Amino acid sequence: MDFSSLIPPAGAHLAEVVSGVKPDQLGAPTPCPDWTVRQLVSHLRYWSPVLERAGRKQPVPDEPLPDPERDLAVGDWPERYAEQIAGLVEAWAEPAAWTGTTRMVGPDGPADMYGGMVLGEFVLHGWDLARATGQQLACDDATALAAYEATAVMVEQGRSMGVYGPEIEVGTDAPPLWRALALSGRDPRWIP
Repeated sequence: MDFSSLIPPAGAHLAEVVSGVKPDQLGAPTPCPDWTVRQLVSHLRYWSPVLERAGRKQPVPDEPLPDPERDLAVGDWPERYAEQIAGLVEAWAEPAAWTGTTRMVGPDGPADMYGGMVLGEFVLHGWDLARATGQQLACDDATALAAYEATAVMVEQGRSMGVYGPEIEVGTDAPPLWRALALSGRDPRWIP
């Protein structure tokens, strides 16, 4: 699957949500169980450089990754994360990024699966962040359907790793974004 053309608008929509997060919202709950806005932002910022390298098919550095629990929602984090989003968009908007194999950490894997992760970060976690901070994530139906397809590829592995919860029932006539959220274990009706 090549969803490269969907990456730039999805990244722009996430960046718009990021710019609307207020400092006093960092302690707010999110649709991700046990994560606050601060922890969600830290997760997104932690994995962004790794996913960007994967999109550029660059080698994994020899040094170990930093502590995944460290707080990355400090200082001018919205500007720094906007820069990271731009790097992800630049890497994954290239159709070649989606071909062959690449690596995040560990062994090589299908590049399109990692690209699907980026789309999921932008759409699913973008929705999480928007919902937790009283915003709306702009997401057209084509992007939502692509996020659904990308999630479907990884959903069983994700559930076994605790990344996704059980599917939420929303009905076959639900909007595409709701279906993508529900497949990943998110309740589209969630409110803080």
